[in-house]
Amino acid sequence: DYELCEEWGHLYPVPREDLINLHREHLLHLLEVGDMEKALQLLQRIEDPGICLAITEQSLDQHLNLAASHFLADYLTAHFYASLTTARRNEIQALYIGSKVLLTLPELSRVNYFHLSSRPLLMLEQLLMNMKVDWVAVAVQTLHQLLSGQEIGFTVEDIDSLLSKYAEKALNFPFTLKEKRS
Repeated sequence: DYELCEEWGHLYPVPREDLINLHREHLLHLLEVGDMEKALQLLQRIEDPGICLAITEQSLDQHLNLAASHFLADYLTAHFYASLTTARRNEIQALYIGSKVLLTLPELSRVNYFHLSSRPLLMLEQLLMNMKVDWVAVAVQTLHQLLSGQEIGFTVEDIDSLLSKYAEKALNFPFTLKEKRS
């Protein structure tokens, strides 16, 4: 049905907003079923870059599954980096990096941290508070690789500071002296 509507859009004048809605719904459907290849082909078929940007951004704001969010954030960064505001660019890059970090976690645990995918530093802190040290090690390694040369609102120094803070808390042992009783 989507493809038929797309053909009609080529033959007859369709209002811009209706065209955006059609392509967005088609893209969301393809991402929902996990067909990233067809989703990419759909985005490449759209000739107007303004419409393509609107569709991709609106789809990203739908908070889809992890793979879809990662795909859309990657596509926006690769094709529309210069067209985005600095704040939006940082938000999309944070989502991209957060989704990469989520992909390093065990599959069954990802759902517990998905809501933090756009805030990777907070995700890291949550992992530390949950005592998932092995996961933190992999997440930090991934973050160090991804942050080289990137500006997304936090730096490698912020990660190191967070790790130092929790390491200090882990070594803080409050104790009281026991009195000797006779």
